[in-house]
Amino acid sequence: MTALHDLPAHDLLAAYRQRTLSPVEVTQAVLAHIERWEPHIRATYLLRPEMALAQARESEARWLRGEPKGALDGVPSTIKENIATEGDPTPLGTAAVELVPAAADAPPAARMRDAGAVIVAKTTMPDYGMLSSGLSTFHPLSRNPWDTRKGPGGSSAGGGAAAAAGYGPLHIGTDIGGSLRLPASWCGIFSLKPSLGRIPIDPPYTGRAAGPMTRTVADAALMMQVLSQPDARDSMSLPYQDIAWSQFNKGAERLRGLRIGLLLDAGCGLPVEPEVKAAVERAAKLMEAAGATIVPMAPFMTQAMLDGMDHFWRMRSHIDLQALPAARRDKVLPYIRTWADSAAGMSGTEVFNASHQFHLTRVNTVKACSAFDYVISPVAPMPAFQAELPSPTNDPLRPLEHIGFTVPFNMSEQPAASVNCGYTTSGLPIGLQIAGARFDDLGVLQVAHAFELIREPQRAWPQPPAS
Repeated sequence: MTALHDLPAHDLLAAYRQRTLSPVEVTQAVLAHIERWEPHIRATYLLRPEMALAQARESEARWLRGEPKGALDGVPSTIKENIATEGDPTPLGTAAVELVPAAADAPPAARMRDAGAVIVAKTTMPDYGMLSSGLSTFHPLSRNPWDTRKGPGGSSAGGGAAAAAGYGPLHIGTDIGGSLRLPASWCGIFSLKPSLGRIPIDPPYTGRAAGPMTRTVADAALMMQVLSQPDARDSMSLPYQDIAWSQFNKGAERLRGLRIGLLLDAGCGLPVEPEVKAAVERAAKLMEAAGATIVPMAPFMTQAMLDGMDHFWRMRSHIDLQALPAARRDKVLPYIRTWADSAAGMSGTEVFNASHQFHLTRVNTVKACSAFDYVISPVAPMPAFQAELPSPTNDPLRPLEHIGFTVPFNMSEQPAASVNCGYTTSGLPIGLQIAGARFDDLGVLQVAHAFELIREPQRAWPQPPAS
């Protein structure tokens, strides 16, 4: 029998409707499970059991009246720390930020509340979201449930760990260069970075997207129904479309006749490790057996593109850090200070040339993908790395060498998902990235679900260590 904390959102909603389960007992089970796991993985921020139970009791009363508030009523959920929630401080993962209560819910949080979700906790992130790890000067070190010696990835570190550990079925993260897909890959879960503007977010920024982090495509599709609702605060949001998110399940036959590009070399950054490459190649063979045409792709990113984006972000962060009082600046993670301060001597010409790489990345990505219905690749060149490290290289002057497969789709505004496609010999998950044309978010969900149906058997979710 499936434990309550492991039940997907669809099953919970059906049980609430039939009155065979209550949001209160489910929330109690999730909180008890978090209590067992949290000393080991430290995925949460603002874990407030009594507030969660109060929301659950309100949901229970609505279900008993036959008046659910929305599509997620009573479903335990978490929200990444940098998505503002009214009355709560937003530390952005760093001890350098002043803790000022947020005046209002940011759009993703507002939509979850509108839909009746039980917000169990917020989840952790590294300093300013600038790392692909769970290392933070504000939060305790977050770890990976599959192997607590490893990190969960980042910057949606706590969200990835929480989903894998069973902190309820629904989690929201954000992504500007891979921050949804990297932890999804390394934690063995599903995540969708939608087309830019599909999910309104505040504050908006070039390439920045919020998205679902779940164990299944089905639950992510359910979240998209809610999160894609319009919000005028996002100046970069797309016009609202009434997309049939519930039509994510087209079966394995959805793959038949598709022309799918297979990208095994990002063209920049670290080389793909053999176990990761082998898992992605096996996934491609499964798709081919299901009727897709798999076509090898040449790299379309260059090291100059990756370096240019890196250097521009260094300058942005350098300016931000220089604006802080010295005492607060000194609280920022030294790795990030070293990275940002390395831009201090850049000339205006160098900054412009760095910024131009964003546009070149966008043009190259769209052009390369235009020959295919979808593109598959590794999410990252390696599996989860040591928890204490800020990045796989542990080098502040080579900090982004692992995002060559993910960052181009932020710049091109295309939807891209991570779905588990295998495990290393040591048992660490490996993620397959599935990218589609701009605006084809539903298609990416359908292809990812088709792959779920044909992929190799999944391993049991990790359980908390015996205390």
